[in-house]
Amino acid sequence: MMLGQTRILRGSRKAAGGAAAPLAKSGPRPVVVRPGLHTAPQQSHLVHTKPTVVVRSSATADKASISQTNGVEQSTSPSVYSFGNLNVEEAYDLERNDWKTTSLSVVVVGASGDLAKKKIFPALFALYYEGLLPEEFHIFGFARSKMTDAEFRNMIAGTLTCRIHARENCQEKTEKFLERCFYSAGQYDEAASFQTLNGRMGEVEVACGKPRSNRMFFLSIPPNVFIAAAGGAADFCSTKTGWTRVIVEKPFGRDSASSAALGRGLAAHLREDQIYRIDHYLGKELIENLTVLRFSNLVFEPLWCRQYIRNVQITFSENFGTEGRGGYFDTYGILRDVIQNHLLQILALFAMEPPVSLAAEDIRDAKVKVLRSMAAVRLEDTVLGQYRSRAVAGGKTLPGYLDDKTVPPGSLTPTFAACAMYINNPRWDGVPFLLKAGKALHTRRAEIRVQFRHVPGSLYKHKFGPDLDSATNELVIRIQPKESIYLKINNKVPGLGLQLDTTKLDLQYQAAYKAAELPDAYERLLLDVVNGDKRLFIRYDELEAAWELFTPLLHEIESRKIAPELYPYGSRGPVGAHYLAAKHSVRWGDLANDDDDL
Repeated sequence: MMLGQTRILRGSRKAAGGAAAPLAKSGPRPVVVRPGLHTAPQQSHLVHTKPTVVVRSSATADKASISQTNGVEQSTSPSVYSFGNLNVEEAYDLERNDWKTTSLSVVVVGASGDLAKKKIFPALFALYYEGLLPEEFHIFGFARSKMTDAEFRNMIAGTLTCRIHARENCQEKTEKFLERCFYSAGQYDEAASFQTLNGRMGEVEVACGKPRSNRMFFLSIPPNVFIAAAGGAADFCSTKTGWTRVIVEKPFGRDSASSAALGRGLAAHLREDQIYRIDHYLGKELIENLTVLRFSNLVFEPLWCRQYIRNVQITFSENFGTEGRGGYFDTYGILRDVIQNHLLQILALFAMEPPVSLAAEDIRDAKVKVLRSMAAVRLEDTVLGQYRSRAVAGGKTLPGYLDDKTVPPGSLTPTFAACAMYINNPRWDGVPFLLKAGKALHTRRAEIRVQFRHVPGSLYKHKFGPDLDSATNELVIRIQPKESIYLKINNKVPGLGLQLDTTKLDLQYQAAYKAAELPDAYERLLLDVVNGDKRLFIRYDELEAAWELFTPLLHEIESRKIAPELYPYGSRGPVGAHYLAAKHSVRWGDLANDDDDL
């Protein structure tokens, strides 16, 4: 291929096991589409284009000045969303949005719900406040509740907050944001409701004067109306001049069969490249940093294997119970709600082989390969628990799970689960990955803890005594709260004698990046959808592989009516979790007293 040529693949592509679908229309610039696990290009031809180097984000595409250098366009303004000296589009091989000629409409389906009010609208406002949304963007709320535009704006106004470091124009920004918010009431399964919404969107888009419009839908609704709402959005509200993207919030089914049914329902209305299955945990700062930490630091990548790592623990704990919201939780339980999605996704990112590039499909291919190298979780490698009431000082009693009036009497749904998993490949053969999640535990925490092997033939073994595990090196990536990365090492205590101590090489994000306020996970993920970046979203075959690991276990638990082990509210969980760890020669690291700042 000659310099200045860009390959465009035309025709159709077919998802594995699915029907062929036409390629998505690209913007003004040609887009490179790589064939991979999920695509099968039919034909291709070459189109001559002038090479372009643009160092700016899509949000500022209509503001950056362009200069010519040796016939190549070069931006003279810095990117507001940069990756080193490249913007996010350059770094991750993304299609560029031309916001000079295009508007953006964001539709929140289920706009009156808790998720929309607590997370989605504040995240959209934060992106607007930071200048990361295009000049012409509009937000449409869609729900069954009857509201006027003014009532809708009043509803979300109380949820909006400005960045701590720049509040001088907060009121002005808030007012301008609310002016862009509109509301349309309707039923999620009614075609006429979506036709009305489409008409309202069209009126606003025409009034802004842009010839093209992109549309983005966030389905913040119960799973039983996912397919109907996605169909309504796709069939009656798709833009004719730009892209249409639909964000689907978990749960993605209850098992392999229901997940496949959901996938087929969505595929009847949308192409796979239009579907963004969101797992908000993948948008957290330390998860985004995981691949950077591993692949950009020579000190870590050689150690990332069975030769040096003894076990990996991925834990999630909350220090509160269901608190009146047990109805939804009881339907799914902790295995489906946290372990099968959040923790398993983190495991795949942690353990994957180096991807071919940072492009979304290369990263997701690497994650799928990990999941397909794992065996299904066995019941004998699983511990289930449920928190019970506990009396505390002052004559108070912390309620148990069954004390929640929204929980069915006698429910066997686990509020705690721990399991051991193995990856059957050369890098990780024999290394146990322990996943643990629970509610009403002693602390709120989410972390990845890597325990390294003991030093063979250590000269200082006699100084550690019989408990060598207390002196093992550990790399801890704390996802929340107080985000940090620290490495536990053995060190000589200052003095004339020879006394050893375990200390931490510690990166505390709050201390190291005082001027930076960490964005919420939804901010990052919503911006990724605008940019067409699918690295942190779940592909259909990835979801299929994840359910295959847990569906047999879930069916066995439910068919045999396995009773969970009870543990007191505010404790460290059921005793069985310690026996599980010991069975795999592991000691839970999150139970050590090395996190005094939590």
